Amino acid sequence: MRRVLVTGGGSGIGRAIAQAFAEAGENVTICGRRSGPLKETAQGFEMTVKQADVTNEASVAALFEDPFDVVVANAGIARNAKLTDLSLKDWNDTLNVTLTGVFLTFRAALPGLASGGRLIAIASTASLQGGATLAAYSAAKHGVLGLVRSTAKEVAKRGVTCNAICPGFVDTEMATGAVRGVAKKFNIDESKALEMIVAANPMHRLITPQEVAATAVFLASPGAASINGHALSVSGGEI
Repeated sequence: MRRVLVTGGGSGIGRAIAQAFAEAGENVTICGRRSGPLKETAQGFEMTVKQADVTNEASVAALFEDPFDVVVANAGIARNAKLTDLSLKDWNDTLNVTLTGVFLTFRAALPGLASGGRLIAIASTASLQGGATLAAYSAAKHGVLGLVRSTAKEVAKRGVTCNAICPGFVDTEMATGAVRGVAKKFNIDESKALEMIVAANPMHRLITPQEVAATAVFLASPGAASINGHALSVSGGEI
């Protein structure tokens, strides 16, 4: 039984990933800022719940008092705004959680990661293309992919892999917020806004969190031992 850490495990993609690893029989630890959602994720599963802030160096270091075999850096936030309307605070907050949080997590994980270890970052199709009103989020996710590719080259000789999963729009609270934002911007109902958002996906639907979770479980499997430094798009063909 391997020890698996999932950051941002209280909701959405992180919750689905944590539960998928638990269902696969792994020893799962989830962390996040809010204890309530973390406890909801763990309900019905044998998981360890820890409160942690991925932007805080000491908080992240404390997670790794005992080493993990698989580390999934999932925590991230998005701020939607045109570049001219984007505040410095929102820019910094987005990069701190979405990019620096991955850096601190991976850096703390590496000393205890043995051969066969897995580092997985939840990136985005925004790592591979820009997006209007997504300057901060896209910049952070591009940075995540650069970090993953560089780390992959550093750890390859140790038998460790580092990869990124790049989902399109996933059916989570973040997507719900985007739908509401588009509806408000164009003064249309939310069903029409959803159609606009999924139009980029040739399958014309949102990705499910469980599809992203299954991809993470695969990347942590023995069959993915030679997949390293890869950006795996889960987007229905958008990328």
